[in-house]
Amino acid sequence: MDSMVDWDLAVNIGSRLAGRGPEVTPDQAAAVVAELRTAADRSTGLVRDFTGLVAADRSAPVLVVDRAGWVQANADAFSTMLGPVIEKLSEKKGPPNGLAQAVGSRVTGAEVGLLLGFLAGKVLGQFDPFHDPAGRLLLVAPNIVHVERELRADPQDFRLWVCLHEETHRVQFTAVPWLRDHLASEIAALAETVDPGAALEDGVRRVSEALRGGGGGSLLDALGSPEQKQILERVTGVMSLLEGHADVVMDGVGPQVIGSVAAIRKKFDQRRQGIGVLDRFLRRMLGLDAKMAQYRDGAKFVRGVVDKVGMAEFNAVWDGPANLPSKAEIADPDAWVSRVL
Repeated sequence: MDSMVDWDLAVNIGSRLAGRGPEVTPDQAAAVVAELRTAADRSTGLVRDFTGLVAADRSAPVLVVDRAGWVQANADAFSTMLGPVIEKLSEKKGPPNGLAQAVGSRVTGAEVGLLLGFLAGKVLGQFDPFHDPAGRLLLVAPNIVHVERELRADPQDFRLWVCLHEETHRVQFTAVPWLRDHLASEIAALAETVDPGAALEDGVRRVSEALRGGGGGSLLDALGSPEQKQILERVTGVMSLLEGHADVVMDGVGPQVIGSVAAIRKKFDQRRQGIGVLDRFLRRMLGLDAKMAQYRDGAKFVRGVVDKVGMAEFNAVWDGPANLPSKAEIADPDAWVSRVL
């Protein structure tokens, strides 16, 4: 299955495109790494006290990485997540011949590498739930330093603020063990809908329309069949919950331990709006604008429920897949409260 994507090429292109990030001395780099590890450790108790979620242990490690390390980690994650999809494609269409496979794997590897290279300069942190045995938390040190300098934020405050968000994701998956399997099952369900003939026949036209701005959607929107869109809507509901919950935690805990949290949030939101034309285009095409909406809409949902019933009652959302909000309920917290509580 791996031979259908040249992952080594993807990592090579992605790492070169990402660059190294801001200039720091070896001593500065070591200090940043040490402080991020300390902030991540400190965040565990803060997240537990605020949310009531208890992560059983530190089975999901914290890794402080550079951009190339993030690219490698995500190539590994993509390989794992795409496995069921590639296997299904192979079953339906049969394995390609040697030349087609060699050329196709390099083309796909280059495309993945370009994607990873672009994202590697943007991501501050990430929890990878599919890394065995229990996931891992990645903190991208050069990007954190770059943004804190750009915002002129207090480095210690900004690093703890970022860690609060990312540690919330680690706690979500380690305190709610069924969550990983649920997302994996959704990916498997998506693989079942893959029709290679339709993808090849109709994909170019839809992508072309998206590139010209038709419909105003991302590539994911352009390539999604009705059945796939239903699955993606369920996943969107889950991801909005996870991202919004983490944003609520980082801002809710913040005032207790981060003196400049209000200023950081204001500057950070302004920075999101001030990106250039090319960056906006790429974000739209990759669906990253939808990712920003997940933070915003998910946070409104969490605050709406917590303001109405409290955090303890809100935590019913973690009791099982049936209690997860739909995409529609994310926009209507009262509907979720009526259905679940």
